[in-house]
Amino acid sequence: MKAFISRRKSILLAAGAAVALSLSACGGGGTPADTAPVEEAPTFAAGTTMEKLSSAGSIKIGTKFDQPLFGQVGLDGKPVGFDVEMGKLIAGKLGIPADKIEWSETVSANREEFIKQGQVDLVIATYTINDKRKQEVSFAGPYYEAGQALMVNKDNDTIKTPEDVSGKKVCSVTGSTPAGTIVEKYGAVLVPVATYSACLEPLRNKQVDAVTTDNVILAGFVDKEPDAFKLASDETFTKEPYGIGLKKDDTEFRNWINDQLEAFEEDGTYKKAWEATAGSVIKTAPELPAIDRY
Repeated sequence: MKAFISRRKSILLAAGAAVALSLSACGGGGTPADTAPVEEAPTFAAGTTMEKLSSAGSIKIGTKFDQPLFGQVGLDGKPVGFDVEMGKLIAGKLGIPADKIEWSETVSANREEFIKQGQVDLVIATYTINDKRKQEVSFAGPYYEAGQALMVNKDNDTIKTPEDVSGKKVCSVTGSTPAGTIVEKYGAVLVPVATYSACLEPLRNKQVDAVTTDNVILAGFVDKEPDAFKLASDETFTKEPYGIGLKKDDTEFRNWINDQLEAFEEDGTYKKAWEATAGSVIKTAPELPAIDRY
C-alpha cells in the first residue's frame, strides 16, 4: 500500500482531528451549483472510451447514495458529495453536462460487477484501491486518501482503539475492506450489512458495539447526529486510497482520467469541490495523493 501514501503523510491525522473539532451544524451534504465546467466540442482519438462517451453525450457513473459528505441522495433525488463532484468534473472534461450523467447506486458488494457488466462506465464511491480488486477492474487515482476508524454511541467510553473491539460486535458492509480488516486483524465479530447507513439503528439500539469504515464516512454520520454518535478516536488505523473504478485494462481511459485529476488540483477545481462538500465538516483541505500510474 506504500505506493498510495499521499505526498503529505500528516493529512489523515489532521483530517481526523478536524473531524473531532470542527463538526458543524451545516449538515455536510452541500454541493456547488453546477460547478463543473463543460468543455465545448472536445476531441479524442477515434475508438477510445473518451471519444465514445463524448460522442454519446452521456455517461453512467456509480456512486454511494447513503454516505454524507461523499455520496448521498438529496431531497430532490440527486446524489451530492465529493465523489459526485469528482464525477461531474470528469464528465465536464468529456463535454458532458451534469444533467446528462446517469447516476446508479453502487454498494461495496456490487462495484466490480457493475463495471464488468457495463452497467456503469465509472465507479466513484469511496472505492479503496487494492491488489485484489485490481484483478477484476482498473483504477485511476487515487484522488483521496482516507483511513479506517470506529464510530460508537456518544456515551461509550470503553472503545478507543481497534484492539478494544476484540470479541465485540462490529457492524460494517459486506465485501468492504474495513469489514475484512476488523475481523482478520482485530478479532471483532462482524455484523454484516449491505450499506453503512444500515448500521446506524443497530448501533443506536446497542445491538452492536461499534461501526467501522473510513473516517470520512463516519464523520458524515456523526455530523448528522452529533448527540447520538461519536468517533471512538481521532486516530485512523489503515490507509484507504480512493480510486475511480473502470473496466480492466482500459489503459487509455485510465491515463486520461489520471491526467484530469492532476489538472483539477492545479486549476483549483479539486479544492473547490472539496470545500463545497466534505470540506463543510472536515476543514483541513487534502492534497491530491500521488497518482498510481501502474
